[in-house]
Amino acid sequence: MNIKKGDLVSVISGDERGKSGRVLHVIPHKKRLIVEKVNLVKRHMRPTAEFPQGGIMEKESPIHISNVMLICPRCGQLTRVGKKREQKFKVRVCKKCGEVIDETRI
Repeated sequence: MNIKKGDLVSVISGDERGKSGRVLHVIPHKKRLIVEKVNLVKRHMRPTAEFPQGGIMEKESPIHISNVMLICPRCGQLTRVGKKREQKFKVRVCKKCGEVIDETRI
């Protein structure tokens, strides 16, 4: 997957179009991710030890990965992600400005 936990993304389609936020959790086998303050749903909570008063809570719900685009940390534009190998690292590259987004050791 081209998007990782902690990346800044923007929603490009659906009801939440135009909103942006950090990726909180990635679910690779379902190709979905949870983005901070995007796709909020209301859940009725029963009183528990953690949540003694119960009530209605708002929480983020997963969104399909095809509905978001990465915001490049260098140029600040919506961009696709390319991958390259440099020496002992795999790197993610911004397709617009060509800068390295991050690298992982092989």
